[in-house]
Amino acid sequence: MTSTVPALGTRTAEGSALQAVLLDMDGTLVDTEGFWWDVETEVFASLGHTLDDSWRHVVVGGPMTRSAGFLIEATGADITLAELSVLLNDGFEQRIGRDLPLMPGATRLLAELSAHEIPTALVSASHRRIIDRVLKSLGPQHFALTVAGDEVPRTKPHPDPYLAAAAGLGVDPVRCAVVEDTATGVAAAEAAGCHVVAVPSVAPITSAARRTVVASLEEVDLTFLRGLMTQMR
Repeated sequence: MTSTVPALGTRTAEGSALQAVLLDMDGTLVDTEGFWWDVETEVFASLGHTLDDSWRHVVVGGPMTRSAGFLIEATGADITLAELSVLLNDGFEQRIGRDLPLMPGATRLLAELSAHEIPTALVSASHRRIIDRVLKSLGPQHFALTVAGDEVPRTKPHPDPYLAAAAGLGVDPVRCAVVEDTATGVAAAEAAGCHVVAVPSVAPITSAARRTVVASLEEVDLTFLRGLMTQMR
């Protein structure tokens, strides 16, 4: 999708300073955070280890290197990070091949952003191979660009993915609205200077400056996102 990006500091006819919307994937647009935990549980069971359910909050929303590394250390499993990453990605691809439920409101929001030609990017800690599979369900036409976790020097919670997305769209991060579902993703977006809409999936997230918490994507539309920007004038 090719979009016309407003010059920095300009406003649209509606008076909004919103320049782009940057969206997380797992747990935000697609209901897959539970899939990752299921796959991790199955893989470690095959290695002879049982995962403690309390660890789920530790690994959710983070890059695979952090999540997989934590689980290897916690269980003492005899497997390398590279080997485990392959098993997890393979297992996840098989899982989403059977079923890929979208979060309530995701289809409507993406359609609305496309209809109004709002520059939109998908920004995920998942690897490129996973993003490309999920895009088939989300609709690649909805995104001007996508940023994968294995394509940036540092992924979430560092700001690099969101800074890369803003640069790729030619917009100011301060005038971007980010939609995230985990504290890790929220930290990345806020470190990049974006205004964040948090839709918590696994663990609660509190409101803060430049952070708005909602219960569902069904509460989020273009008017809502533009309103976040105008509040900062």
